[in-house]
Amino acid sequence: MDGQDAVFARAQAQWGVGGVLAALPGAHYVNHPWRIRAAEHKPAQLDAALAAGFAVPDTIVTTDPERARAFCAEQPDGAVYKPLWNSPCTDEDGRPVQAWVAEVAPDEITDAVAACPHLFQARLAKDHDVRLTAVGRELFAVRIDSPDLDWRRRQDLLTHTRIDVPTSVRRSVARYLEHFRLVYGAFDFAVTTDGRWHFLECNSNGQWAFFPPPTTDAIATAIADQLQKSPAA
Repeated sequence: MDGQDAVFARAQAQWGVGGVLAALPGAHYVNHPWRIRAAEHKPAQLDAALAAGFAVPDTIVTTDPERARAFCAEQPDGAVYKPLWNSPCTDEDGRPVQAWVAEVAPDEITDAVAACPHLFQARLAKDHDVRLTAVGRELFAVRIDSPDLDWRRRQDLLTHTRIDVPTSVRRSVARYLEHFRLVYGAFDFAVTTDGRWHFLECNSNGQWAFFPPPTTDAIATAIADQLQKSPAA
């Protein structure tokens, strides 16, 4: 199918088959599809992260160009723009394009901000990134060193190193997962030069198999162990 027939069929499959799967009695999901959906909105993530005790960069979500410019001008280390959702987008030739996290100066912000909500965030004096994969109570943290502001951009240039998780971060991860009733979470942190971990986001259905084999194997085992548990475990 193509055109509107395909759009209609995809939507019916999502709401039909998806609804049946989400309603299965006694099923133990990693994660339940409704919990994933509830935890996907970035503003809700940032609010939950603050409540959980994470350090969170100053952030604004706005459709007001003047407020956006003022916010960016107030940040001592500059500001960045982040898309609120990984929306499908193409260029003039119909080729897919990706909106990466990028630095933004006040004078680069146009009145087009008024068209839809935009997220601007204080840029941190970052030393490195961390991807922390939580599977139940098991945490797997990997330091990511990248030449780019957004490490996803050129993954062939990354260096991965397994690291320990600070006790305070462990506590906050547990609170965050409990808030959204998640079993699994892929957390992204920026670690500043003073060693402080700053919450950026948590993907409740995030990728985990791009790490070196020992880490990937350990996460796979933890997920398999979770899937063998009962919903009450």
